Amino acid sequence: QVQLVESGGDLTQAGGSLRLSCAADTILFNGATMAWYRQKPGKQRELVASIKKDDITEYLDSVEGRFTITRDNVRHTLYLQMDGLVPEDTGVYYCNRKPPIKVIRDDRTQDYWGQGTQVTVSS
Repeated sequence: QVQLVESGGDLTQAGGSLRLSCAADTILFNGATMAWYRQKPGKQRELVASIKKDDITEYLDSVEGRFTITRDNVRHTLYLQMDGLVPEDTGVYYCNRKPPIKVIRDDRTQDYWGQGTQVTVSS
């Protein structure tokens, strides 16, 4: 069974900081490009940041300079340090591989997602 467990989401004010964590299966994590995605209310899920096994990172333009993605290859844990939060960062944050893991469910191949962690930024 695939395991992706996100945590660290909270309610905070604009300008605040949060640190998200994601515990992943060893097999899923090792050697893979990992990423944080988010789904804003009423919007499709979007890629926020990614990190390759050699720590090369990429960011969504709107979070560049405010968010930092890191990985711990010993603990198989992914992190997202979020500083200078703005209300537009509100959403459910998910970790996954890039591209997302595929599973077969109800005879269909679909992306697998964990439960996510809610981030709410008030103005």
